[in-house]
Amino acid sequence: MTSVSDIRSGFLSFFEKNGHAVRPSAPLVPDNDPTLLFVNAGMVPFKNIFTGVQKPFAPRAATSQKCVRAGGKHNDLDNVGYTARHHTFFEMLGNFSFGDYFKEQAIKYAWDVVTGEFGLPKEKLLVTIYAEDDEAHSLWKKIAGLPDDKIIRIATSDNFWSMGDSGPCGPCSEIFYDHGDHIWGGPPGSPEEDGDRFIEIWNLVFMQFNQHGDGTRENLPTPSIDTGMGLERISTILQGVHNNYDIDLFKSLIAAEEEVYKRKATGDELASFRVIADHLRSSAFLLADGVLPSNEGRGYVLRRIMRRAMRHSHILGAQEPKMHELTSALLNEMGEAYPELVRAEALIRNQLEQEEGRFQRTLGRGLALLDDATTGMNEGDSLPGETAFKLYDTYGFPLDLTQDVLRGRGLKVDSDGFEDAMANQRASGKANWKGSGDAGSLEVWAELADRLGPTRFTGYEAAEGEGELLAIVKDGETVDSASEGALELVFDETPFYAESGGQAGDHGVVNFKSGPEFKVTDVQKRGGGLHVLVGELKSGEVSVGDRAIQAIDKERRAAIRANHSATHLLHAALRNVLGTHVTQKGSLVEADRLRFDFSQGQPLSREELKAVEDEVNAVIRQNTSVSTAEKSPEQAIKDGALALFGEKYGDVVRVLTMGEALSEPKHYSMEFCGGTHVSRTGDIALFTVLSESGVSAGVRRIEATTAKAAFEHLRGQVELGQAAADKLKAPLTELVTRVTALQDQRKELERDLSEAKRQLAMAGPSSGPAQGPEEINGIKLMARVLEGVPAKDLRALIDEAKQSLGSGVAVFIAVNDGKAAVATGVTPDVVEKISAVDLVRVAAGAVGGKGGGGRPDMAQAGGPDGDKADAALEAVRETLKAL
Repeated sequence: MTSVSDIRSGFLSFFEKNGHAVRPSAPLVPDNDPTLLFVNAGMVPFKNIFTGVQKPFAPRAATSQKCVRAGGKHNDLDNVGYTARHHTFFEMLGNFSFGDYFKEQAIKYAWDVVTGEFGLPKEKLLVTIYAEDDEAHSLWKKIAGLPDDKIIRIATSDNFWSMGDSGPCGPCSEIFYDHGDHIWGGPPGSPEEDGDRFIEIWNLVFMQFNQHGDGTRENLPTPSIDTGMGLERISTILQGVHNNYDIDLFKSLIAAEEEVYKRKATGDELASFRVIADHLRSSAFLLADGVLPSNEGRGYVLRRIMRRAMRHSHILGAQEPKMHELTSALLNEMGEAYPELVRAEALIRNQLEQEEGRFQRTLGRGLALLDDATTGMNEGDSLPGETAFKLYDTYGFPLDLTQDVLRGRGLKVDSDGFEDAMANQRASGKANWKGSGDAGSLEVWAELADRLGPTRFTGYEAAEGEGELLAIVKDGETVDSASEGALELVFDETPFYAESGGQAGDHGVVNFKSGPEFKVTDVQKRGGGLHVLVGELKSGEVSVGDRAIQAIDKERRAAIRANHSATHLLHAALRNVLGTHVTQKGSLVEADRLRFDFSQGQPLSREELKAVEDEVNAVIRQNTSVSTAEKSPEQAIKDGALALFGEKYGDVVRVLTMGEALSEPKHYSMEFCGGTHVSRTGDIALFTVLSESGVSAGVRRIEATTAKAAFEHLRGQVELGQAAADKLKAPLTELVTRVTALQDQRKELERDLSEAKRQLAMAGPSSGPAQGPEEINGIKLMARVLEGVPAKDLRALIDEAKQSLGSGVAVFIAVNDGKAAVATGVTPDVVEKISAVDLVRVAAGAVGGKGGGGRPDMAQAGGPDGDKADAALEAVRETLKAL
């Protein structure tokens, strides 16, 4: 049997032998298309090449691209687990020609792969072509020898691909496999085409035309090829099965699930095993590419995927988090092909465990809400669709889970109402979702980057340097010259660092030899490799070709370097103190502070923060030299360097090594980083944490500072403490003792005051004409308005009053800041005549409140109209009189 791994490597090896550059899969988060949630096809990473925005890195390429379809237009989520071929995560094998070969060679390669490399019998194959593509028809007959009845013309857009209303487009040709007449279904184009007998395995796109907005087309000067073959689909054929979940990869994952859940993947539970296996893949790969579960955007889609799997984990009997235990099985199957999974193993385990624990807690709350919502409903009634959607949206209950729960109670769900609420949410989400980049000026910078090439950065070695002005951009357009005002400038080389990796861009000044001065307020990286100096020309005029002296703000750069280097030490310290599940989720490095976001499920304790701070400062005091080296990503990782999940690296990376480990003979920190850093750890001088807080579920944030800013912060803290000690006329060393004593004294005074108020309330006259308890309809009543008594004390006062009465009713209304808090109590022998809940609702209504609740013997409520407290007691009296 041919394994999934063998099929993947065999495909890539074939095309590598045929002159294709084999590229690793791009991350699932697209960096070149702001309209896409996730990469959903093999050609997405090359979109800018096909549209002509970028130059190709090679004339032809081949990839196995990881893809996710679980949101937006391409959403397979609800079908996963119940059909033979739907997945949220899948791998797309593809070969690409960027203006190199075209139809004939693409068809020949495809036929050689399926019949030669993969050995599929010719009689089992048929193809479709676009109805008007006579050239493709002739080529299939010539190359494959297929008869006319196995070259099916399709007239619809199914066999004509386009990137949009305008741009590159062209006809397609699809290869189908016939699983045999024992399976129902007909060939493409027939009435039975939706059956499972004939399955599409490979789509060849002949990118031949450029389409204009009016629908007219013209031939592309360099036609291209884009193909896509689902790895899971071809694997089912080569492994002699018909269902994707029966291939070796999924069989191994499902076998691991059987061990974890102690159940067999059969019968009604088989779908749950398949859902978990599929969603485990998509969840792990999204986490490894930097996506974390949240309530918006990509994180929201990930949370939906994770919780759908975890719901099926619950169906299989899990009472505690289980999915994270499957991580090793996934890494065994896919870790070699996708090393980012191995690097992110700790993060994946941690996030799966935390999210499942979170979901199990919300599951209980969701079931409680469902119980409340169905109270009083009769068999055959329907739960409102809005309620079902709230369960889905807030608690992660898919509609089918709500239906399953209610089915056992003889109840239904208004599914139309649910779909309406879902449609409204989708419309809102589409309006609010933010994409991955700014498409507006993409073409301007891509054109400049292609024409000029990358800016040479000299700022690692120098703080000043001369350069030639290569481009001027004003108001989003390139110009040859410009006078004073806001501009964006590109030089052939520059010491100015462009904002990247969280490090802020440099500030400084550019003095042109012709006289004008340009103040730099920001530096951005555009078009992939251009360092763009953003700022204002103070006077005069500059032109392309002018030369200038560029000088950065050295003091600001030194402060940024210290803070940036400290983030690396902080990252290492957090992993040492908290565990290797900690990974960087974002950072900001400015001159006055640093901000570091990291994966962690709970706040850090004071002791943990102290340990982190102590470690960083210990490495600073080592005063060891900081080294950088350029290596391939693979070699750097092999040497122990830490790569950030979700980042896309080139063929060569810059590796920063800092400090000596505190407990073993090795480096303290080694990470990929292209930023600027201190020369020795001692240059950081001092590190102090300013704050620690939560950012989102599973992500914490530390803000800190270094060097002079850290010293000034600590000195400010000492001055605050000294000012407080001066107020208390005590030495600073005794400040905590004196403050503690004052707090104890205050608590004692508050207890004394509360007791005095209580005694006054119990000893004072009843509200009304009578002294002591009144008697109404044979029931003793103690009713009082209490000024300044805290609402929290009412319960104890009611209990004491009931004990004092022996038999009767107590009603106290505490008035504070114009608002009323009402408490009622009824002794056990009187409960049969009147409930405390009924009385509190009467009183609350009089002071402007609504409702109230509690037990028959004790209830509480409130209202905004404290000045009507006497009227509330009178309403209670009238209620007792009416008994």
